[in-house]
Formats: sequence, C-alpha cells, structure tokens
Amino acid sequence: MNNSTIAKVGFIGLGDQGLPIATAIMEAGFDLHVWARRPHSLKPLSDTPCVTHDSVASLASAVDTVILCVSTDDVVDQLLREDLLPNLRTGATVINHGTGSPGTARRLHRLGQASGVSVIDAPVSGGRPGAESRKLTMFVGGSHGSVDSATPLLQACANNIVRLGGPGTGQMAKLLNNTLLALNQAAIADVLELATLIGLSPGTLMEALRLGSADSRALQLLNTMVTPDTVDHLASIEALDMEIFKDAMSEEHIDADAMTDRALSGARRLPDVMERLS
Repeated sequence: MNNSTIAKVGFIGLGDQGLPIATAIMEAGFDLHVWARRPHSLKPLSDTPCVTHDSVASLASAVDTVILCVSTDDVVDQLLREDLLPNLRTGATVINHGTGSPGTARRLHRLGQASGVSVIDAPVSGGRPGAESRKLTMFVGGSHGSVDSATPLLQACANNIVRLGGPGTGQMAKLLNNTLLALNQAAIADVLELATLIGLSPGTLMEALRLGSADSRALQLLNTMVTPDTVDHLASIEALDMEIFKDAMSEEHIDADAMTDRALSGARRLPDVMERLS
C-alpha cells in the first residue's frame, strides 16, 4: 500500500470499534498518533510504536490527518472547533467515522473549508467484528480530491469504500442503511410473534429462514453480533440513529414519520426477539 500521501495519522475515539480501526491503521504502516480522554483507553496500545499525546492540540499539530470515532455530532463539533482547527496545518484532513446528521456534516465541511482543512464524513458499518477483520464498509461523503487522498488510509480497515457524493451524503447513506436494518428487524419481530402463537419454535424457524429466500443481514446478525449480552446496548444505539434519521428527513422537508416509527419499533423490539430465540 502506498501511504506516502498520508504519513502521520491522529486518532481519537479508542472504543469498541475505534481501537481495532486504529490498530489496523498502524499495522498498515501509517505513523499513528493517539489521544484519549481516559488514559486507560491507551493501555492496549502501550507496547506498540504509536505516539501518545496529552492533549488534542498536541496531536493536531503533529499530524496530517485526524480520524474521529466518537459517539455524537456534539463531540465532533467541539473537538473540531476548540482543538483541531486552531492547530491543524492548512491542507490537513479530518475524517469522521461516527454516525450523525447530514446537515451537521455539511456544516462541519464548511467550517473546515474556512480554515483550509478538509472534513470527510465516512461512517462505518460492520461493528467490532468488521473492524477486527479489516472488512468494514464505509459510506463516504466529501470533496472528490480529499476523498481521493484519504482512500489509502480508509483501505487499511475497510474492504468496501462507497463514495456517495459531496459532504453529508455519507451520513445520509448510513442513516438509510440503519433504517432499513431496523425495518427488517421489525418484520422479524412480527414473524417470530406469529410463530410463537402458531406453536413453531422461533429458533428453529429462524434457522430455516436463513436458508431460504427470506434470509437477510438482519437475520444473520442474530446470535452473532446481536447477542443477549449486547442486545440492549445495540437497541439503544439503533433507537438513537432513528431519531437522527427523523431529524435528517425533517431538514430535507420529507415526511418519513411512518417509516421512522416502524424502524423504531424494530429497534425497541430487538431485546424481545433475542428473548424469544433464547
């Protein structure tokens, strides 16, 4: 891989998904710089050649590109305004892997432009397993030139990099992806409820459906990524994503309330689905 165009990479957000992404970047030969709000998050990287920083400002001043894998748009906005833009060099790039609002992505792009910094929205799909296996899918929105320059870096942890268009389009695609997943989960919940009423074993039926034309990614995730230990957390994240989706549709003056309500049903009933399968 030719990583000469992006030699020094800063990473913020060493959580469940962020840590394996950061590790993949380092193992691909990039010069990795990291900062964490909680020092214990740095422990898994303590025996690696990455460079740790005691402040975001220090990290920003040392790198060409910063990757953010944090939980909310508000955190991204704060980091960008208060720490990154004042310290990044002109021509630097910020890549946001978190799921957020398309409108916010467009606003952050304009904010970066004013400081000579490219901001790319590149939310990811695949969870921790996808990050660990370097098989994430990335939905990418941003200017053509900045995405071209960032592609060798994105390839370190993703086998599917889909360019959707300008700023915000990556976020919109990710929200539509998550909405469709939740809609499929609502349908699965309906079918398993019927199976229970009829007297069929939900678990046996699910295995049969996976082998037939009804198979879907939503079915494949059950008892793999979605487990009794993870279901409550994943359901809460999905519900939050649906609220972001609803706001995004409102910003576009599109009435998607019925779809949002159905998708929220899929997210909220996911724990019940897992209970039936157990």
